[in-house]
Amino acid sequence: MRHGEVHNPDGLLYGRLPGYHLSELGRKMAERVAEHLAPRDITRVVASPLERAQETATPIAKAHGLDLATDARLIEADNVFQGKAFGVGDGALRNPDNWKHLVNPFRPSWGEPYIDQVVRMMGALDAAKDAARGHEAVLVSHQLPIWIVRSYVERRRLWHDPRKRQCTLASLTSFTYLGDKIVSVGYSEPAIDLVPAHLRAGAKPQKGADVQGKAFGA
Repeated sequence: MRHGEVHNPDGLLYGRLPGYHLSELGRKMAERVAEHLAPRDITRVVASPLERAQETATPIAKAHGLDLATDARLIEADNVFQGKAFGVGDGALRNPDNWKHLVNPFRPSWGEPYIDQVVRMMGALDAAKDAARGHEAVLVSHQLPIWIVRSYVERRRLWHDPRKRQCTLASLTSFTYLGDKIVSVGYSEPAIDLVPAHLRAGAKPQKGADVQGKAFGA
């Protein structure tokens, strides 16, 4: 699961920075997904150590009477632009100081290599599968790592256009195992009616000063 909306009034790329919590709307998203998953046979709930993921996972764990586990492998991807305003129309791509970080989109050169994200996310998936074998587990992580591990499992190239990620806020990307092998991948959006239109999968990036609700480095 991707976490819910984050309170980010300054519109920063918050990445792995501490102190970024769910907004009021984000908490509603988390509660909605917890209600959606309440009938499921969930025996393990695990989250990234970042606050927004912990807060998203908490109502799911509570609904199933489970302790929330933390797995550092589910953390957001590292990014050199963390802590900066870096978005469409803000001039960041025209700044020569940033060019050295943009030379290789295939790795990528501005952050954690895609293959490293695959390794750690697959490790987290396998650990949850073993802990919940015969049942279901919920892992709460972040958009880029979720999309990268899904792309790997579905045998797509790892480099991609970020605007085309199918991983909306509070969405569920489901991996079904037969034994130790992933046999199918699913995707659903139980809280889609709560997600602002400009933050939904496939939406065009917005310019301007309306930074509240943008999901930078989510």
